[in-house]
Amino acid sequence: MAVSLDAIRSAAQRVAASHGLDVVDVEFAGSAKERTLRVYLEKNAEGRERLKAQIESGAAQEAEELPEALREGTLSPAQLSGITHEDCAGFSRDFGVLLDVEELVPGAEYTLEASSPGLDRKLTKAEEFQRFAGNLVKVQTFEPIRNNRHWQGRLAGFQPDLSESGGPGITIDLAAVKQNSKSRKSGGTTVEIALSNIEKAQLIPEI
Repeated sequence: MAVSLDAIRSAAQRVAASHGLDVVDVEFAGSAKERTLRVYLEKNAEGRERLKAQIESGAAQEAEELPEALREGTLSPAQLSGITHEDCAGFSRDFGVLLDVEELVPGAEYTLEASSPGLDRKLTKAEEFQRFAGNLVKVQTFEPIRNNRHWQGRLAGFQPDLSESGGPGITIDLAAVKQNSKSRKSGGTTVEIALSNIEKAQLIPEI
């Protein structure tokens, strides 16, 4: 019986929601003898807004779990998952029970890990590209754009109807970072990429 990541992700989101969390990503990796199920979590939108308000008011500035870069003002609150060790432990406990009851990971033993997605988190959903507008990103496309599949720069914006594709997409400001030779030769200071053409995308930490 194969592992269904869609079923695991759906179950993980049910448990996460009960803890005020959202599932960012799910990975299942390793050999038959050393399998690891990783679930990346963050506070839900309401929890992130509360954390942002606490940071802006100064109430959370001394919290030990907040990165020093945030307290110094060099890290954006939007990049925080808000996850604590207690959040991960509570989720892991309840999700582990559900995994066993529903037998979502058949076969030999495995390790369940729950953690923050990190500052270099993946971007996969339209709302994530909207949320992280203004941050540095690197993107790999399925099909080349101007003979290049690898782009990095500042996420200048999200468009519901991109002019080139007619569907949703993003604009990247290429002037924000040093480009590779293909990007420089492609010309232009921005690039538009349809969401349907994005194979991989993630944030570039700015610390």
